Amino acid sequence: MSLAVALAVALAAGLDWVAGEPPEWMHPVAIFGRLVARADREWQRPTAAGVGLAIGLPLVATLPIVGLVALAGQLSPLAAAPFAAAVLFTTTSLRMLVNEVRTVVRFAGEDLPTARERLRSLAGRDAADLDADLVRSAAVESAAENFADGLVAPLFAFTLGAPFGLSVAAGAAAWVKAVNTLDSMLGYPEKPHGTASARLDDIVMWLPARVSAGVLAVAALDPRAANRARAWLPRVRSPNSGWPMGTLAAAVGTRLEKPETYVLNSSGDTPDEETARDGVTVVSRAGVLAWTLAFVVGLL
Repeated sequence: MSLAVALAVALAAGLDWVAGEPPEWMHPVAIFGRLVARADREWQRPTAAGVGLAIGLPLVATLPIVGLVALAGQLSPLAAAPFAAAVLFTTTSLRMLVNEVRTVVRFAGEDLPTARERLRSLAGRDAADLDADLVRSAAVESAAENFADGLVAPLFAFTLGAPFGLSVAAGAAAWVKAVNTLDSMLGYPEKPHGTASARLDDIVMWLPARVSAGVLAVAALDPRAANRARAWLPRVRSPNSGWPMGTLAAAVGTRLEKPETYVLNSSGDTPDEETARDGVTVVSRAGVLAWTLAFVVGLL
């Protein structure tokens, strides 16, 4: 089983490196998002509906995957590895994240309107009035936050589930990704039917966010970065996203700011292009480190 787990991780990492992500029309996360969109409406009893959505929709995404990988595993664990790898590949993202952040950082200095437009793919905020520094800040923040949400969390879940079989590992990664997708689409104050999804995501991301901070600190060769970031975390409303963002701000020595919401490392300057690129490089190295750690754990 250990060889099969390591093979699945290696295949998923290779697919991410080569392909980035599947086309949106066939991407399982995008398909799941369309299902969530149908549930994003007015409900007569929004609290009860929200609990039902938070519990039911991730199971809808997960159970077929568990069944498919388990069925392949009836032949042999190695036969299930490609199926598990496909699940892990579609629930994680590194290459596309890094490339998109680098693109936004570059356009911030060359074509600010385009940079603001491209930022929408990374951060759910109004970028219309952001100057170049704040666009770069938002891009670097998003690189850190999406590193935790889009890579470490599903990869961590896969690794935790692996001792119980590849089907459980794949299901765990899919479940975490589904929970995160629900939160990203429904978890807003103006959507009472999304409150349960937001709270569930807070619980699920508690440990991965802190693991992400540690991995970023190691990748930056600054093991104390996460500890220095602690003082800034109360300014971030989320109990989790401040950890990777604050750690990256500390590691590259920059100020990350969401206007009228929070400031991380207020004594620093907002990132210029070079500093923003340094931040993206740290995230890229941290991603390679995360994949490597998962592969090594898979061999144990």
